[in-house]
Amino acid sequence: MNPGRAALTKATRIVVKVGSRSLAGDRDLVSELCQQIVDLSGPKRAFIVVTSGAIALGGARLGYRKRPKEMPKLQAAAAAGQSVLMQRYSEALGKWGRVAAQVLLTHADLADRERVNNARQALAALLEANAVPIINENDTVSTEEIRFGDNDQLASMVTPLVGGDLLLLLTDVDGVLDEHGERLSVMRDDATLAVLKSSGPGTGGMSSKIDAARKASRAGASVVVGPALRQNVLADVLAGKDVGTLFPPHADSLRARQHWIMYTLRPRGDVLVDDGAARAVRSGKSSLLPVGVIGVRGEFLAGDAVRLVTVDGAEIGRGLARASALDVARTARKKGPELEALVTGDGDFVVVHKDDLVVTV
Repeated sequence: MNPGRAALTKATRIVVKVGSRSLAGDRDLVSELCQQIVDLSGPKRAFIVVTSGAIALGGARLGYRKRPKEMPKLQAAAAAGQSVLMQRYSEALGKWGRVAAQVLLTHADLADRERVNNARQALAALLEANAVPIINENDTVSTEEIRFGDNDQLASMVTPLVGGDLLLLLTDVDGVLDEHGERLSVMRDDATLAVLKSSGPGTGGMSSKIDAARKASRAGASVVVGPALRQNVLADVLAGKDVGTLFPPHADSLRARQHWIMYTLRPRGDVLVDDGAARAVRSGKSSLLPVGVIGVRGEFLAGDAVRLVTVDGAEIGRGLARASALDVARTARKKGPELEALVTGDGDFVVVHKDDLVVTV
């Protein structure tokens, strides 16, 4: 057995994401997945479900012939469909004496440090009570500015939030396919892919799943992109069988806070750095100081996420700014007495502190 597959047999905190297209293709899928979750759960193994489907279900109830494009209609469909979706999970888990606990999130919930900690604690309490969290984006109140993009991305953010060591991205194909249409058992960095675009219900295609898988792998989780309609798919993955495409945990995994800075927060601007500052940042041991800054792009305030970018446009890291764009621009290239004359307060002026900085790989 492949060592990466063998590691899956020891997974204890599993996030399962299932999409609209898979749910639309098999009305019994929710019941089948829930039975597998009950059968595979135990004192040392818990499941969290990230589900799509509310908009597709609600649109049908409201008489929409196809998925609407207008935001108010999308929100209306979500409102009409979410209760139906949760009823399916509640009934399916209830047959086995388990509780389905609805958790609706927006990107704003996970981008705010206090709210993300509240979400983490609530999810931990649900798991402790032996409930199964059923997570979906709160599409009824989401706008373009606060959307995750799709539930693949939401699942990649939920994985470090719950301390997940395995993420299953269930889809309607066998896994990630190479340029010849053959399934890749293990994802290689040099693979040439046949990236499939979605059609029909849902928003996430294979490119989104690959992106989400790579993000979750940097949280130290294994990820499998696999076929939702395969019988006993959860059991087979957890038995280490060659199912779907495996993304092993990244060798340079990030702590939860680092992952939050790198992949959850949306950068408000760019800080352009010179070659010397780029080398120092890439070492992972240095803060970004004004002397290494060439300029800024965008408008940001202290505490906002920013990208660190070289003069040739390469992103070398992301971090939390210690000053506004205006102050960073004012102090760019300055050091010593020249810098001190521009800065008030005690201590060294830092643009991005090393504790708030994550290097891009």
